[in-house]
Amino acid sequence: MDAIVGYSYTAKTDYEERYKDENYYWGIAPNRLCCEIMKLRPPIKPYRVLDMGCGEGKDAVFLARNGYQVTAFDVAESGLKKARELAYVNGVEVDFIRADINEFKPVEMYDIVFCSGVCHYIRKDIRATLFKELKEHTTEGGIHAMNVFVQKPFIEIPPDSEEIERQTEPWYSGELLYYYNDWLFHKNEETIFNCNSGGIPHRHCMDIMIAEKGEADAET
Repeated sequence: MDAIVGYSYTAKTDYEERYKDENYYWGIAPNRLCCEIMKLRPPIKPYRVLDMGCGEGKDAVFLARNGYQVTAFDVAESGLKKARELAYVNGVEVDFIRADINEFKPVEMYDIVFCSGVCHYIRKDIRATLFKELKEHTTEGGIHAMNVFVQKPFIEIPPDSEEIERQTEPWYSGELLYYYNDWLFHKNEETIFNCNSGGIPHRHCMDIMIAEKGEADAET
């Protein structure tokens, strides 16, 4: 069915195996960006959300529990299986789709596009096109809440990184913001933090962004 409606998934990911463990690899607590989404767009109506690279579904399910209409995709079927189970346990419906972020083509309009910890997989040659299409498929006044790992010479490559990550051209500070230079920014920050994913302590540098469509032009 995914292929029929235009989604595809050719990438291979280590998370296919990591998500097979009975425990949730990333836990089930929502990303802090979800709370910021709720502050900016409280669910006074069923806003349509696209969660790109949803993993085991913790953020998609959290948003659905709070009244949002959520579509979420990931390339790892094992993660989607656990995501559907999590949605069932919480008594919510989420439209989970299997798709590769490098081949995903939005066909619906969304009020909110959310992407956490996945943008660094996007190939350099398609970044401009993908973000252009995502922006075009966002309603007026809609928001995009995203983060991306950025390269710093003083931070080593994470020990649990995948081969596909090493092969993808790295992101640099401010690159994500560049694709949204015609939108209004609600959040624009860069942070360095400690991480223990994979059981080995390491550090990441991340750019975090929340941008809104439409109002930037109104203020100029």
